[in-house]
Amino acid sequence: MRGYWWKILLGGVVLWILTIYVTVQTSNTNLVPTIILLGSFLVPFVVVLYVGARQEGILSPVRLFSAFFIGGILGVLGASLLEAEIGSSLVLFVLVGFIEEFIKLCVLVVAACGIAKRTAGLGAALGAVVGAGFAAFESAGYAFNAALGQNSINLGSLVGTEVLRAGLSPVGHVLWTAILGAALFSMRRSGRPVLRLVLTFIGMALLHSMWDLLGPVSSFLALLLTGTFHFEITNGYLPRSVAPEVASISQIFYYTGMLIMSLIGINWLRVVLRHWRRNEKALAGQAEEQPRPAPGIPR
Repeated sequence: MRGYWWKILLGGVVLWILTIYVTVQTSNTNLVPTIILLGSFLVPFVVVLYVGARQEGILSPVRLFSAFFIGGILGVLGASLLEAEIGSSLVLFVLVGFIEEFIKLCVLVVAACGIAKRTAGLGAALGAVVGAGFAAFESAGYAFNAALGQNSINLGSLVGTEVLRAGLSPVGHVLWTAILGAALFSMRRSGRPVLRLVLTFIGMALLHSMWDLLGPVSSFLALLLTGTFHFEITNGYLPRSVAPEVASISQIFYYTGMLIMSLIGINWLRVVLRHWRRNEKALAGQAEEQPRPAPGIPR
């Protein structure tokens, strides 16, 4: 099964494109749920298959699929309940990262129960599965909302939302929870384990919050750079002559910010895994240096 994940990914993409084509040709809205499910679950599900192939014999299929489906559902439900109490404001953007990462960490702790031999790599793998489940169900919700047009199904918005979220999910929820999993499974082998886990959680929550703030911040910077901020605030719209320029600059800031934060997350995971390996080598060296007991004197 080690080499099948990319074949399933390609096959799923072909089926997704075929479903979109048939929907456009037949105007059959009964196919819209299929588009939503395929587009939202394909990449996260392939993450589970990839982890299952690499951790075969260590993480059972039951544990993997439970972490994906049950963890994903409980994650989005818990996050929705907690976020509903905050309201729509700037505070929501800041706190949503902390809320969602805390929910995923709790799910990860439960999913890890019963695993005796823990390594940072194994924790990262299980964390990636939990994050993939959360990403799949959350993306399905975003895709559904994008499809709701005023009087008809907005298929273009649906497809665009799914492409963007599918492409970003491996460096979003999957990566953030993988880092949390690596930190959680490293607790027994690191100094000040609780402090390291808390700092990692805060770091992932802040990275998540900054990711969510990229849209508003990019628009704000574009308005400042083009000198149209005051006009937008005063009139609530932009002149047609400068609106395309502002939108283009905003997109440049947005995707540049995503690239930077993706690189931060990837390197963060590499540092955690490298720190674990370094500790393991140090402990192995200390074990070899300990003097062996002298053999007993035969009588």
